[in-house]
Amino acid sequence: MNNPGRKNLIAFVCVLGVMGMTGAAFAAVPLYRMFCQVTGFDGTVRRADKAPDRVLDQTVLVRFDTNVRGGLPMSFRAEQTTQRVRVGATGLAYFDVTNTSDQPIQVRAGYNVVPEYTGPYFQKLQCFCFQDQTLAAGETRQFPVQYFIAPELATDREAKGAREITLSYTFYPSVDAPTGPKA
Repeated sequence: MNNPGRKNLIAFVCVLGVMGMTGAAFAAVPLYRMFCQVTGFDGTVRRADKAPDRVLDQTVLVRFDTNVRGGLPMSFRAEQTTQRVRVGATGLAYFDVTNTSDQPIQVRAGYNVVPEYTGPYFQKLQCFCFQDQTLAAGETRQFPVQYFIAPELATDREAKGAREITLSYTFYPSVDAPTGPKA
């Protein structure tokens, strides 16, 4: 019952399975990020092309939180800790970033909002997130974020009671950044 054709078919199917799983593992992160940005899942903020046409009387207090990960030699702060914005109106916040080292650094910022159920309604028109930023030694740079809270927040049964939203940014070393001391 040694059928070489059957053994070859089983080996071929196993190799295809391993290749498929490896490909899925590499595609999982970008696909998950895309899914979160489209749906607002897990507090992920959506990107928008234009501001809404209507502005409501309801206001929301937006808090800004800043963090630095990976032992980066930098300071990162919001110029304002809070802003009160009307639902549907455009807000503009500024963040200051300083490289406190004597070497250039390459960094990237990620973000999220809490409570998570407000993620689909907090939308950005302009943002510095998910783009590599290279800061020269001692350089300070100001980054703007233009955003709005979609009017649909007011009609969502779960989210309409939201009176505060926290936008949290975290800078971390860029994936493509060189590591270790330079020779």
